[in-house]
Amino acid sequence: MSTPPTPNGGRRPRADAERNRALVLAAARALFEEHGEEVQMPEVARAAGVGIGTLYRHFPSKQALVEAAAEQRFAEILRIALTDCLREPEEGRGLARYLRHVGGILAEGRGLTASVAAAVGSSAPGGETLRHLEDAVSALIEQGRTAGTLRDDLTVADVYMIVGGLSGIIRTGSGDWHRFLDLAFDGLRPRGAGPTGRDGSR
Repeated sequence: MSTPPTPNGGRRPRADAERNRALVLAAARALFEEHGEEVQMPEVARAAGVGIGTLYRHFPSKQALVEAAAEQRFAEILRIALTDCLREPEEGRGLARYLRHVGGILAEGRGLTASVAAAVGSSAPGGETLRHLEDAVSALIEQGRTAGTLRDDLTVADVYMIVGGLSGIIRTGSGDWHRFLDLAFDGLRPRGAGPTGRDGSR
């Protein structure tokens, strides 16, 4: 039986092609995270155990590969936001958990962040990914407001201003990002509330 065509008239990717793409992406992320923008395409092919032709069939340029690695990382952050953070058992602490998670991802993947910035001029998400992340952050803010752990005038833009500062501190190694978030959490709590702890609690 032939493989059913996709809506655009093409054929569904074969399982081995999908597997090769996943291998390439995993190898690329590991290399970019460790070595940054100096990584070259042949190195990725060797690490993934595929031929250079296979690599270029999936990712026609280094920029395309970097963008795919970044998109995968943003998708993982979104998944955590929608699951672990929105379901945080401690009432109103989901946003704190989200920001801690983002900090950990950025700290572990400094090289990938630098590669993305070099390839596309920014390490921030865009398009549909950005919209979905903003929706998730908005839901986390609403949870915190309802629980009384976040100030009423907090916006998604405010949160991403904090993420921008967090990214800069981690990228340049200019300070302790954990302490930066501790200070930020104090600014996010309702006026008149006591200081927060490292988990965002009072």
